[in-house]
Amino acid sequence: MKRIHYIILASFLVMILILVVPPTMAQEPPHPPTTGHGVTGNQSPGGTAPVGGGISILLALGAMYAGKKVFRSNSEE
Repeated sequence: MKRIHYIILASFLVMILILVVPPTMAQEPPHPPTTGHGVTGNQSPGGTAPVGGGISILLALGAMYAGKKVFRSNSEE
């Protein structure tokens, strides 16, 4: 009986991820560069989303997880 509940729960979670995540991942294209006001040369298209903040958070969480694993393995000995 537990297995059936796990299969139903997993199916429900997969459907939620398929239906909810793709629309939330969409991002509007950047605004076209303005002419004048000191803008010179070709402006390359691109967003201004910061990348460094997310990477540092992932690295910190990974370091905490590794520390927890090392601490637990040393305390069990």
